[in-house]
Amino acid sequence: MSSDTSLPHGTSPHGTSPRSASGDGFPARGSASHRPSLAEALSTGAVVLDGGMSNQLESAGHDLSDELWSARLLAERPEAITEAHLAYFEAGANVAITSSYQATFEGFAKRGIDRQEAARLLTLSVELAQEAARQARDKGVRQPLWVAASVGPYGAMLADGSEYRGRYGLTVDELERFHRPRLEVLAAAGPDVLALETVPDAEEAEALLRAVRGLGVPAWLSYSIAGDRTRAGQPLEEAFAPAAEADEVIAVGVNCCAPEDVEGAVATAARVTGKPVVVYPNSGEAWDAEARAWNGRSTFAPEQVLAWRDSGARLIGGCCRVGPDAVASIARTLSAS
Repeated sequence: MSSDTSLPHGTSPHGTSPRSASGDGFPARGSASHRPSLAEALSTGAVVLDGGMSNQLESAGHDLSDELWSARLLAERPEAITEAHLAYFEAGANVAITSSYQATFEGFAKRGIDRQEAARLLTLSVELAQEAARQARDKGVRQPLWVAASVGPYGAMLADGSEYRGRYGLTVDELERFHRPRLEVLAAAGPDVLALETVPDAEEAEALLRAVRGLGVPAWLSYSIAGDRTRAGQPLEEAFAPAAEADEVIAVGVNCCAPEDVEGAVATAARVTGKPVVVYPNSGEAWDAEARAWNGRSTFAPEQVLAWRDSGARLIGGCCRVGPDAVASIARTLSAS
């Protein structure tokens, strides 16, 4: 997923208060920031998100055929993740979504990684995006830069495709207990925002909204949808409603969905919540899990973003199979209108 939301996850081939962030999108070192917060920026115009993390890593030659997916590279090739973030910043993205989508204590434990090392890797995911922001500044990138810490759904850890169904058989309390520890670690690493993304089920969204309380970091909530419903089948009007009352949530919307489903969802999210809308769909191609290949053609057209913006979208980017070239087109389209 921009972030690790860039292919059908699991089926693909592939506490403490946070530190303040500087205007370069990384922890400040004793000086006040002159950059607006992301929430402030959303009140004045559209902000460009990055595209798919894993498709960018794969295009650079990295093998992601692993249950940990791109999170495996946190331990094995962290510099590759920084390079992927940097490619999106140079393309015109304002926001880098970290490689922590599929990174969980439980998932790392399956690979023999203890909690201390897992916490270090989660923290590292934020630091790598912050390092990419530093490098982007050094290379002359001048647009405001922010870092979003990716928090994928419970099903991403299972790596069995259930993140696209929801309905895991867990209670809201159990899901909250699953999400809270890694949210605490990610928040303490100092991102600008927590990206609660690719959520398939309104019950899991309820758990996530509980889990972010008191962390001191704003969040966006983004569902994976099919038509006008969540993947678990709830009407979007009902699914978006709890975010309207969540003070921590600065944007609500959809990601990892077909481009054709976006415009209606944006309008619903804006009407139900009154908040800025976040949207980053897939390319429109379909993933065949058995053949382990993409089918169909891309239906993602950068000019679509103007209709999304006019319907209320303020955080706009791409997810699966949307790369730096498409993000650059999004940035140009938004800046020219």
